[in-house]
Amino acid sequence: MLDAHPTPDAVRPRTPARAAAVFAVGIAALAVCVALSLALGTRPVPLATVVEALFGDDASRDALAVTGIRLPRTVIGIVVGAALGLAGAVCQGVTRNPLASPTTLGVNAGAALAVVTAIHVLGLARPAEFLPFALAGAAIAAVAVFALARGAGDLDPVRLALSGTVLASVLAAWTSAVLLTSEQTLDEARFWLVGSLASRGLDMLAPVAVPLIAGTLLAFIVAPALNALSLGDEAASALGVPVGRTRILGGIAVVLLAASAVAVTGPIAFIGLAAPHLVRAVIGSDHRLLLPGCLIGGPVLLLAADVLGRMLLRPSEIEVGIVTAFLGAPLLAILARKATR
Repeated sequence: MLDAHPTPDAVRPRTPARAAAVFAVGIAALAVCVALSLALGTRPVPLATVVEALFGDDASRDALAVTGIRLPRTVIGIVVGAALGLAGAVCQGVTRNPLASPTTLGVNAGAALAVVTAIHVLGLARPAEFLPFALAGAAIAAVAVFALARGAGDLDPVRLALSGTVLASVLAAWTSAVLLTSEQTLDEARFWLVGSLASRGLDMLAPVAVPLIAGTLLAFIVAPALNALSLGDEAASALGVPVGRTRILGGIAVVLLAASAVAVTGPIAFIGLAAPHLVRAVIGSDHRLLLPGCLIGGPVLLLAADVLGRMLLRPSEIEVGIVTAFLGAPLLAILARKATR
């Protein structure tokens, strides 16, 4: 069993009281982000009206905006943020690379290319139809990155990051080439490719429910083994951890989580990179606590970015994928400097 292995001293959890306090603060922050997401937008809605719309019988224009538009958007933000945060934490644990995420490893780019190709060839138009293609593209990209990075013996984290960056760039170029060959494909795919929570209904979560649940369960199954894997392959093997199986199960979890998120909202960058670092800074490196923390930290970051995008150019809005890209690029540069040191 993967959960039977001892936890290395380097990743021992913080005290239970400290962990409980951190989770309480995280849940409070998520509640604030949810409230802001429901209340703010093109037309601000008082919190009293939000509460009445959710739990009462208010049928005003503001109440209908809350229940019909902002509530589905907020719920999808929570689900997708949790999936991306969890996928990023598993990515970093499996590869022992602080720069790893579904974006930097090319998983999102593979899913995006597969979806755009399906739109171009098969004429798909509904995001609910994108899931099988997103899953296939993400899986192929993940396998390709690990194959490129794998050398003799241990998996080199630097080579893995470089392989993911190169493959993501190539796949992005191919995606652009497909879009340039067809104006219709460009029209169908451009809003999805930006990454957005807008105009998404709760019905879009049904097709991705099974892969999301499966990916989450796999992530928590490998959590104890990821603690040992942080010491290196040889040390993990000495502790009895099946290194190969851990990486395979972790990789499958990342593909299921990231591809499901991409299928619903389009590729959203840097949530999977930033959320694990934010949570790790306050709760420690024990994956048994880090992964639940990312289920909170991911939605907090995504909803905060979405609210910021709504407010910057009101009454217009900036898509959340653009906001996270602007905010995430400096973070990636800082983390790269730290990793180099």
